[in-house]
Amino acid sequence: MSRFSGLSGLSGLSGLSGLSFSRWWSIVLKEFLQLMRDRVTVRMITVIPIMQMLLFGFAINSDPKHMPTAVISADHSEFTRTFIAAMKASDYFDIVAELPDEAAARTALAQGKVLFVLNIPADFTRNLLRGERPALLVEADATDPTATGMALAALPQLVQSVADKDLQGPLAKFNGGKPAFDVQVQRLYNPEGVTQYNVVPGLMGVILSMTMVMMTGLSMTRERERGTMENLLATPVSPIEVMTGKIMPYIAIGLIQASIILLGARFMFHVPFAGSVVAIYLAALLFIAASLTVGITLSSIAQNQLQAMQLTMFYFLPNILLSGFMFPFQGMPKWAQFIGNLLPLTYFNRLIRGILLKGNGWVDLWPNVWPLMLFTVIVMGIALRFYRRTLD
Repeated sequence: MSRFSGLSGLSGLSGLSGLSFSRWWSIVLKEFLQLMRDRVTVRMITVIPIMQMLLFGFAINSDPKHMPTAVISADHSEFTRTFIAAMKASDYFDIVAELPDEAAARTALAQGKVLFVLNIPADFTRNLLRGERPALLVEADATDPTATGMALAALPQLVQSVADKDLQGPLAKFNGGKPAFDVQVQRLYNPEGVTQYNVVPGLMGVILSMTMVMMTGLSMTRERERGTMENLLATPVSPIEVMTGKIMPYIAIGLIQASIILLGARFMFHVPFAGSVVAIYLAALLFIAASLTVGITLSSIAQNQLQAMQLTMFYFLPNILLSGFMFPFQGMPKWAQFIGNLLPLTYFNRLIRGILLKGNGWVDLWPNVWPLMLFTVIVMGIALRFYRRTLD
């Protein structure tokens, strides 16, 4: 037994002694050359780190500023003008409109045109000069507690700044221990600031985007690598028939995933369902179609499944970072918001949160519906443009 063990050990040493540095280096050079010929991979190696640095370094901001704010003012006085000026000077609020009534304010909040509405009552100045400590009302879209939390926390300081500026001389008696007036905050749609109410609906878009794009992104390249593309090209079908035929099975998969997420949101996280279930599924269907067209387009461009996976990740990363899912959309710089407004996940997040938390109807949903429809049509046209009718 020991003799055979010794022979086995000698055989192992012989194998090790047979290693050749020149042969090993040839393999290394071969892999480098093969990698350099794959232009998509080479670009991903340099582009993804640069893109991550730009997004995380410049675009991501958990303390958003200059958020759109509207004013309903029934009292125009130096005190109200000073408070509005103090809101602007705080950098948290950007006054974009003056609304006529509460109905217009609720519509603007529901459609996401503004995040805050300052409501100044008609008798505010009169009650202030009487020392009755009147109150201003600030209504906030609290669907994303992170986006509005810091701004609402700054309101008490604004009250004191107005009092120090305007309550002087004979009016100094009103600037005593208690604030001269109050700011009452009404957090709409998510009054308790539950983070899951914002995150869980957004997860539907993230999961659908990742799975739909990835699965369809591999469909065409799988045909090439398995050698079945010749058979597909030999069949009397048009490019649009191939594209839509490959998309249809994944629509059913996407609806099943959407149903699982909705059930979990309702029964595990108790997310409120303020809107229509039919509207939820129609919005999901529209987003699934948009995501599948992206996957088919990437699949038509890529030469193999590795390239398709790389292109999928390159598409998915800006979606998850710039769509308002992880970080407040209003906290991003204008160039990042511009990119975010080109991505379908941005509009789907607004749709699903608007339906579930705000109970939005079709009129409120339309500003985010038509961009998804336009995106789907444009990307499908690009997919048809890159569809390869030959194997070259």
